[in-house]
Amino acid sequence: MSEASAERAGKYLTFVLAEEDYGLEILKVREIMGVLDITTVPHTPYYVKGVVNIRGKVIPIVDLRLKFDMPEVEYTDETCIIVVYVGNVEVGIIVDCVSEVMDIAEEDIEDAPEFGSEVSSHAILGMGKAGGKVTILLDINKVLGGEVDALATDEAVEAAV
Repeated sequence: MSEASAERAGKYLTFVLAEEDYGLEILKVREIMGVLDITTVPHTPYYVKGVVNIRGKVIPIVDLRLKFDMPEVEYTDETCIIVVYVGNVEVGIIVDCVSEVMDIAEEDIEDAPEFGSEVSSHAILGMGKAGGKVTILLDINKVLGGEVDALATDEAVEAAV
């Protein structure tokens, strides 16, 4: 196994988006909750739904379906917000539903396949093969990295208050 596979092995929180399974490193997850009332913030990208106040802390919310150019759907009782750490910032991501915490061994993780120059796979840590299915393992820092700096500014927080 490659050194990269060994570094990727571990526990992942798995969730569903548009009937596909995804996973996040469990150490990046702060909490999971149902969808709350979201305050919209003007002049943010279309996939940023706004901000929520969680125990006195304002947290930006990103709809992961929209971020991945998937069709928008109505939220259901299963729709969740996963609060993750991206660098030193907490961000909520909206997913269709949370599945389970899964331990994925290094031998069960393969590199993301090449999809050609039109498709970027830079945010994919690898493809986990566990539980009889393939789970797309995401590097949440790369998925949300650029937006987080802009969302965590004082202006965004002031606009939400």
